[in-house]
Amino acid sequence: MATGLALARLRELLHYDPETGAFTWKIYVCGRAPAGAAAGTTYRNGYHYIWLDGQRYFAHRLAWFYVHERWPVHEIDHIDCCRSNNAIANLREATESQNHFRVQSKSAQRGVYRVHTGRWRAKIGVRGRDLHLGYFPTADEAAAAYKVAAHHYFGAFAEGIV
Repeated sequence: MATGLALARLRELLHYDPETGAFTWKIYVCGRAPAGAAAGTTYRNGYHYIWLDGQRYFAHRLAWFYVHERWPVHEIDHIDCCRSNNAIANLREATESQNHFRVQSKSAQRGVYRVHTGRWRAKIGVRGRDLHLGYFPTADEAAAAYKVAAHHYFGAFAEGIV
């Protein structure tokens, strides 16, 4: 994501606490809030946004930029899945595929389906395509195949999910 916001401007306007993930205003900004006040708003979707120079930014992307002094190349994943927790230790870069894998993987039997023959099919979505992993006599065997594939394609993003 290209942006016109410079690091110097970000640091001129805001202070970021990497342990809490909180942003506060360094200066008074046109009627919004005095210096020292919390910056931004948490929306219904759970993400925290901050308006700077007429543009809305995700707070997690600003946190990444503030600490690493570069905009993230890909998406930012909240490791604990809490969209408002912008502590830097809770943030990591993720491809779209890695990030969406985490969002979609809510069930222990993710990617496992019973087919009309009574067998169990395992499949996994990678880069927008479903990859067939095979047919298995039990749901547990299909789930095991899915787990192996998840770790192969998504590495650390599969930890704690499958």
